[in-house]
Amino acid sequence: MENRKFTVTDDLLASKSKRFLNLLIDIFIIYVIGISIGTTIILIGDLTQSDTGSNWVTSLSVVESFFFGLVILFFYYLITEMYFSRTFGKYFTKTMVVKHDGSRPNMKSVMIRTLSRLIPFEPFSFLTANRGWHDTLSVTYVVKKHEFLEKKKMFSEE
Repeated sequence: MENRKFTVTDDLLASKSKRFLNLLIDIFIIYVIGISIGTTIILIGDLTQSDTGSNWVTSLSVVESFFFGLVILFFYYLITEMYFSRTFGKYFTKTMVVKHDGSRPNMKSVMIRTLSRLIPFEPFSFLTANRGWHDTLSVTYVVKKHEFLEKKKMFSEE
C-alpha cells in the first residue's frame, strides 16, 4: 500500500482579492488597537491625575507612531496566527494559514511569517507571484477554509 500524504494544491489557495481584503481588514483592526491603547493610556493618566502618559501619547512623532504601529502589527499577527491560524481578516473572508501538508503552522513558521511582513515593500510581492514573501519564506499557504477542510477530510477517508 502506498503511503500518500496530503498536500495543499493551487485550487485551495485564497484569491488575491481575498488576500487584499484580509490586508485591509487587518490594517483597520491594527489601527483600532493602536487608538484603543493610546486612549487607555490617556484615560489611566486622567484617572491617576498624571500627565506623563497623556503627554507621551500626544507628543508621539510620525516616526514614533509608525514604529508603535509596527509593534502592534507584529504582536497582532504573531498571536492570532499562532493560536488561531487566522487573523480577523482571514476569519471574515473564511481563509486560514496552513503548512504544505495541511497542518497548522508551528511557532517558527509564524515567527518567520510575521517578521517577513516587516520587510519594506513586502505587500507588493503579490504583484509578481501568487504567494507573497511572508508565505514563501515561512513555507505557509493561505487557503479557503471550507474547501480545504472538505478536501482534507475526503483525503483522510480514502
